[in-house]
Amino acid sequence: MQLKRFKTLWGHEGSLAQAIDQVNEAGFSGIEAPAPDNREEADAFGKAMSENGLLWIQEVCTTGSYVPRRDATIEEHLKDFETKLCSAEKTGLKPEFVNVMGGCDAWSIDNSVRFFSEAQNIADKLGIPVSFETHRGRSFFSPWNTVAILEKVPEIDVTCDFSHWAVVSERLPHIEWDCIERTASQARHVHARVGYDQGPQVPHPAAPEYAEALVSHQSCWEAVWESQTRRGLDYSAMTPEFGTDGYLHLLPFTQAPIADLWSLNRWIGEEELAHFQRWQSSPAKTSKIA
Repeated sequence: MQLKRFKTLWGHEGSLAQAIDQVNEAGFSGIEAPAPDNREEADAFGKAMSENGLLWIQEVCTTGSYVPRRDATIEEHLKDFETKLCSAEKTGLKPEFVNVMGGCDAWSIDNSVRFFSEAQNIADKLGIPVSFETHRGRSFFSPWNTVAILEKVPEIDVTCDFSHWAVVSERLPHIEWDCIERTASQARHVHARVGYDQGPQVPHPAAPEYAEALVSHQSCWEAVWESQTRRGLDYSAMTPEFGTDGYLHLLPFTQAPIADLWSLNRWIGEEELAHFQRWQSSPAKTSKIA
């Protein structure tokens, strides 16, 4: 199994050409981003990606952005989901799969199960592979909700962003190991960001004061790799996803960022490639922290 890394366009302030240059320089395989709304921009996006031989993970959020509209019904989520799945067509590209932030944290387990089941049926009819992300504000906002839902929809794929669970549960993710292993059994994709007990993003993953948080997340990513290897996946997709919008730590008063965003994502991308190679070559692939 290979590890393929993708650059997120979340927080990228330069041009698409600059993003592609960064992808190529870092040895990443592609880009994760929504389909551009404007047809002209979508066409340009598709051509640039094709010309550079890059893979694309499409990103979709139902009824809103990362946090859904609180009053949106299941039917509205499903309609928005289908519309946005079809938006890839205007790029001329076929995404590797679509990463979906779907559902709502305030829903009951039964309502979330209904949403995921019907959303998967829509994706299957369209012939578009999808992966549903663990994310605050969404149905998969906590480890316990996620496992309860997955028990009833074992057919869906999951994008694991365990940093959200760190702040929701106010503990490092490896502590809920049973939930990690159960979720990993359906994992297709990893969003590689390191959270901690008081936030979804450490100031810098290389900082020694956050070494425990890094190791916690790495053990969880190993659980994903173990499951994916057993299931025979050709590659594991990973998007380093340190971001802005309240995630990136800023200095007070000046609001100056304490680190360059791309340097954070490039660092975690390089670290996880080396980590993956160490993990593959290790005869004992035990990932659980004692």
